[in-house]
Amino acid sequence: MAQLGIETPTLILLILALLMALSFEFVNGFHDTANAVATVIYTKSLKPTPAVVWSGTWNLIGVLTSTGAVAFGIVALLPVELVLNVGSGAGFAMVFSLLLSAIIWNLGTWYLGLPASSSHTLIGSVVGVGLMNSLISPDSAFGDGVNWTKLADTGKALLISPLVGFFLAGGLLLLAKLVLRNPALYAAPDGDKPPPIWIRALLIFTCTGVSFAHGSNDGQKGMGLIMLILVGVVPAAYALNLNASSESLQKISAAAQSFEQVLTAQGVVASANEAQSAKDLTNLLSTGKASPQTMASLADENHHILTHFDGLDALSKLAPDDRRDLRKETYLVAESIGKLIKTKQLPAAYDAAALGKYQKDLKSLTTFIPVWVKVAVALALGLGTMIGWKRIVVTVGEKIGKAHLTYAQGASAEIVAFATIEAADILGLPVSTTHVLSSGIAGTMAANGSGLQKETLRNILLAWVLTLPACVLLGAALFGAGLLFVFRVLGVH
Repeated sequence: MAQLGIETPTLILLILALLMALSFEFVNGFHDTANAVATVIYTKSLKPTPAVVWSGTWNLIGVLTSTGAVAFGIVALLPVELVLNVGSGAGFAMVFSLLLSAIIWNLGTWYLGLPASSSHTLIGSVVGVGLMNSLISPDSAFGDGVNWTKLADTGKALLISPLVGFFLAGGLLLLAKLVLRNPALYAAPDGDKPPPIWIRALLIFTCTGVSFAHGSNDGQKGMGLIMLILVGVVPAAYALNLNASSESLQKISAAAQSFEQVLTAQGVVASANEAQSAKDLTNLLSTGKASPQTMASLADENHHILTHFDGLDALSKLAPDDRRDLRKETYLVAESIGKLIKTKQLPAAYDAAALGKYQKDLKSLTTFIPVWVKVAVALALGLGTMIGWKRIVVTVGEKIGKAHLTYAQGASAEIVAFATIEAADILGLPVSTTHVLSSGIAGTMAANGSGLQKETLRNILLAWVLTLPACVLLGAALFGAGLLFVFRVLGVH
């Protein structure tokens, strides 16, 4: 590994970090994905083993075909300075604390058979890391380490999705009763006898959709963290998308030149201090507030991008250190432009549409996921589904409603879950498969008048409510402990 510039302590941390990221997805598989198979198992549409293997396979396919939007949505929640310097000791402490706190909480709730959310778990850990980072950073106010705007968007998706699951699944069941008058749909399974073939096909189809959607959404969380690890440790290979075409590079160079010309026409003089420019843009991303120097700092970083692109037709021709620098500059410019546009702080003299296209082109250089990362995450998620599914399935299938799950209830809950998760995937928002499907089943029980088991619902809601604060505390505590470990024990800086 000496040829790659990786020292032995760093190599050990890299291997451990990758294993933990895959472990998180493994636990995610038997924790979250188990929800997808509960309905087909409890309606006798499939026996447990074929159901779990089938669901695991479609989780794998969902991961492999995912866009990556959710993966980098999670990364956007992290403190900017740690994202930019993830290969440092603090960066490693961040990754380890995020993954370890998420795994601890997921294993605990799984052991108790409570369908808690892996999305909430990871996001709570992110907040904890951000708060602790702002607390120990001398130049930061408490809370500056958290991307509150992005967190608010994510929080809304996680808060609204269970309500969507409950009311839409209940409404869909009532609509089905009006339109589809076949009594067989609204009956509980007769012993171990499978349902009529068309009902069975519908339930298997909806299970397939939820499994695929879960893989394409939840599977991306691990991918984002793995890419963060690889960028920090092996920037020569992963800091930039080395497969970017010469045409796309020319397009970015032309857009950067156009932006520089507009800045010059507006009398903006590029900052002469690159470190100060990076700090100013980092503050913009952390606080959401532009300063009088923001445009000058953007001009400085944009000029550095232009310098790298001068005569460049392939990113592989850049020296490894230049690739790391270009990634930082690209990240700062792209995210800062996006922040200014979204918060309506972009001066009126600038073309928001043109800058939006420039931002998108810049992000294409950094928001990529190699096939091997997708395959590794897909296998971890699929294997997790096949191994540890039973505890959560029993809770979802037997303990939410007082009556046995009917065919129509299972189909209604899964159709709504599939549609909700797919919509969130398109929008790049992480939602909880657990919350959507569990609340969907509860909604169908309520709509059907079947009754709800209050003790189970109380325990599930308690787990949902406690997940965020518990993981905030876990993430913060483990990040602080991690900093001590990597700095004092391993000597990584």
